Amino acid sequence: MAEKKTVVVTQIGSPIGRRHDQRETLIGLGLNKLNRTRELEDTPAVRGMIAKVQHLVRVESAS
Repeated sequence: MAEKKTVVVTQIGSPIGRRHDQRETLIGLGLNKLNRTRELEDTPAVRGMIAKVQHLVRVESAS
């Protein structure tokens, strides 16, 4: 069975002063504090959320 691809997402920017939907997107990704890291499944939905807050997060490829 093929192993699912994942991405590691780390919050590097604050949502203070950002639009409400960007704050909600960070929470949806499991991020709500600086330097918090999550390993997420690499799906089109997650990639879309990352694209929306790309200026607030760092993305690394896991496997």
